[in-house]
Amino acid sequence: MPTLTDLARNYTSLSGADLEWLHSLVSDWQLLADLSFADLILWVPMRVPEGARDSGWVAVAQMRPTTGPTSFPDDVVGSQVGPGRRPLLDTARGERRIWRESDPDWTSGVPVRAEAIPVTRDGGVIAVIERSTNLNSARTPSRLELTYLQGADDLARMVSEGTFPYPGQDPTLVRSPRVGDGLLRLDSAGRVTYASPNAQSAYRRLGLAADLMGAELGAATEQLSTPGEPVDESLMLVSRGRVPRETEIDGNGAVVQLRSIPLVVAGQRTGALILVRDVTELRRRERELLTKEATIREIHHRVKNNLQTVAALLRLQARRLHAPEARAALEEAVRRVGSIAIVHETLSHAPEEIVDFDDIADRVAMMAGEVSSPEVRVTPKITGQFGMLPASVATPVAMVLTELLQNALQHGFGGPAWRGAGAEGGFIEVLAARAPEQLTITVSDSGAGLPADFDVENTTSLGLQIVRTLVVAELGGRLSITPRRGGGTLAVVDLPVRYEPQPRQG
Repeated sequence: MPTLTDLARNYTSLSGADLEWLHSLVSDWQLLADLSFADLILWVPMRVPEGARDSGWVAVAQMRPTTGPTSFPDDVVGSQVGPGRRPLLDTARGERRIWRESDPDWTSGVPVRAEAIPVTRDGGVIAVIERSTNLNSARTPSRLELTYLQGADDLARMVSEGTFPYPGQDPTLVRSPRVGDGLLRLDSAGRVTYASPNAQSAYRRLGLAADLMGAELGAATEQLSTPGEPVDESLMLVSRGRVPRETEIDGNGAVVQLRSIPLVVAGQRTGALILVRDVTELRRRERELLTKEATIREIHHRVKNNLQTVAALLRLQARRLHAPEARAALEEAVRRVGSIAIVHETLSHAPEEIVDFDDIADRVAMMAGEVSSPEVRVTPKITGQFGMLPASVATPVAMVLTELLQNALQHGFGGPAWRGAGAEGGFIEVLAARAPEQLTITVSDSGAGLPADFDVENTTSLGLQIVRTLVVAELGGRLSITPRRGGGTLAVVDLPVRYEPQPRQG
């Protein structure tokens, strides 16, 4: 389905500022739909064709109410109507005022009463909201419904006057309170003229014993704050309905979220709507998650410390050995343990079990270069992007990269063939190519190359056996190691991955 931005750019002459205004409106118009018990369709005038005097309309957004039945079960976004086909929209735009059809519309098979609300910005009408109410559910409204409808009318007038959405305000958060969570209506003095049952219950949980009706909400809210704690200034502004803002109050073991919607009609402040939501359980679960995340990060930190201790012990033991093969075996074990420790160190600082592997790859390459033979003057170079990897993938990939680099350094540049050639330098390059569902790692070197009878399936090298097991058996990928054109070795690892990459920093 095309987006609001796509439709506006393809069919309308809206400026960038006009488009931003509509995005801000659409981000918050669920409020208007729920208060109105009505469907909303945002219509924008189409570009006037060359030689024509008028244009039609294109529907760029749609919202259904959560408080009542919908009049439009099908999506209408992208629909177009020609010039003169929708007099309701034309009238609201031309006269710059809210316009209501006198008779219900039965086109959809149910009686629907439609209104057109001009969307004004900087004194000009840039769009029109069609508000359609399903009359099948019409009945004598309760006091709650009358309060909803009164608030909807005030908001509709603010939209037509260009004062809603609030200029300069950030779009409403997804987790903002909704109309059904709880609603308070304040008069211009900040006193409660209506409190929905949910809103009253939320304040009861905070410790309010009295009825909210007729109370000054700011004073009542201030009394509920935790004793001895300073009163949050934003809490007072929100509870008095003075600013369009969100805040929370914590008291009596409960947490309640408040959102203030000041109502200013025809330049006069008529009061405010306060949306109320009890978020006690939500905040408790968030605290539990934070505690679990902190515990997991601490575990990764301790695992890293333990692995570094094991590596230090192996390194100490290697220094005491005189047999070259035994010493080399322990040094290889040190590098393997070290590569795993690097992953756990990164995870100890990550908010989730996902890490930026580019930093890990740099450190693995640095570690491989530091422990290589003094005869080998080759530093691995990394290009491309590994991106973000889950911990279950990052650990074996770190091991694979460690083994491939060490194999290139030890056998490609440190063996008799390389020294016998009298070579003084060379290169090892690691190229990472990340796609949405794949990671390809290519390690190439200009070293001595592979033996004539080399077979990766039947190699006796412990390091390459580890690489093949991790790539094929654990990660479900593919591994190929072949001679490089021009001399040296080319190792290619293809892995299925799930996470999108992030730009490499620096």
